[in-house]
Amino acid sequence: MERIEIPGGATYTPLSLSDIFVSAPTVSRVLLGATLPGQIVATAAMGMYVGSSARDWAARRNVRPVSFQAAFGADVFTLEAMPKLARHAEVRLLGHAMNRDYTDERVPRDDLARRVDHHLTDYIAGITGQQIVTSTQVRSFNLAKVIMPFAQGTCDVISGDVAIFRDGGLFEPHIIAHEFSHRKGYLKELHAQALAYLAMRNSDDPVLVQGARAERLSRQLAVLADDDPDRFDELLASAALRPEVFEELSCTRPSGSPEGPVSRGMRALYDKRMKLSGQNGISDYDVGFTNFLWTFSRSETASQPPQHARI
Repeated sequence: MERIEIPGGATYTPLSLSDIFVSAPTVSRVLLGATLPGQIVATAAMGMYVGSSARDWAARRNVRPVSFQAAFGADVFTLEAMPKLARHAEVRLLGHAMNRDYTDERVPRDDLARRVDHHLTDYIAGITGQQIVTSTQVRSFNLAKVIMPFAQGTCDVISGDVAIFRDGGLFEPHIIAHEFSHRKGYLKELHAQALAYLAMRNSDDPVLVQGARAERLSRQLAVLADDDPDRFDELLASAALRPEVFEELSCTRPSGSPEGPVSRGMRALYDKRMKLSGQNGISDYDVGFTNFLWTFSRSETASQPPQHARI
């Protein structure tokens, strides 16, 4: 098995390299003015950021990415729409599976990140024949948390720096796996969603499997509710979840109240950025993700066995 090490994920700095790159010129201008020391600070920040990028992308030159169409019979623009009745049936199946296999084990984030990365690395290697070894470090803050309050976490695709903004509860294994998929070079949100789910669901680790199922169930509820909080409550009740699971899923309920102008503007900008980069937009997180698993499970051309998309 070929092994490729990617050096990104510089969480040894107090701020992420992207934050340093963005803030250093402004801070140095305020404190030092347009002086030589100020210019040195700004240039050094840019050098750190660009340098981390150069190292990473040099290491990535021999990486063979997963071909989603060949491996799963589905990709961003080849998705089959999942029928509404099938979505309702999946909600019931996921609810039953989560009740049956519930575990109250909680793993510290650093340990969880290592477990997640191990299974994600192995899952991708099983498709490409390459072990893409990346950092398992995670920080809890970067400036994106302020700019995008709706985000659960981020991965800076230049430096490989990953941040998770809050305790994800049952969802945390999937959230980490999603951001680690970006760190391994999968920049599209649908690809990160799919790899994270499939790697965690096929891990045979109860905590990781539970996280994958929680993500899949929450995304089905989001699609069926269509931002209607009352409809969401009805759907969640129909899943007949045990109290511990119900409580965590209820936290994903749409608020029903308008977003603030900053959050609304950033969400619209992010949706447009996704579309410009060859994606369907923010809908890839839920509609696209659930359609991907549906298409994969029905594919006759996938090189991976369809049961990998199992509930």
